[in-house]
Amino acid sequence: MENLTQQPNEAEQKDLLEDVVDPLYQYEYATQWQRFFNWLIDNLLMRFGLSYLTGMLIGVIIAAISEDFLYEAYSGQNSGGLYFILFLIGYLNYVLYYTLCEKLFKGYTLGKIITGTRAIRQDGGELTFKNALLRSLSRLVPFEVFSGFNTLTWHDSWTDTMVIKAR
Repeated sequence: MENLTQQPNEAEQKDLLEDVVDPLYQYEYATQWQRFFNWLIDNLLMRFGLSYLTGMLIGVIIAAISEDFLYEAYSGQNSGGLYFILFLIGYLNYVLYYTLCEKLFKGYTLGKIITGTRAIRQDGGELTFKNALLRSLSRLVPFEVFSGFNTLTWHDSWTDTMVIKAR
């Protein structure tokens, strides 16, 4: 009777292991300084660029709908409503910026382009829309920014993604 379960030789075993182990070690994590500068550049862009543009757009829309609301908000009579709207705009900008950039630009944001880093999945694949959206939503957790003192931040570990050196 012939032995149907042949044992692979040593060379074949090595090849099988390379397929499993190699993807885990072929990337170099971005440094904490690179991640800090990613955060700084992206937040400056959002706060002084994107927020300005969307704030102006919302102001024009509110003025067209209700000039009285806008007048009352700026005169201090109803500033709570305006602050709430601005708060929502800030969060919306944050989620849209990171989600769209990391998905459409294959893991890059402006900060990542400048620092030479990129976000990818833990298995080495490109981010899906779901990965990018969940990374963005995870960033909204209070004190999440302090997880940047580790190699994998909360928004990386919770979504099975990582930021690597791309060049």
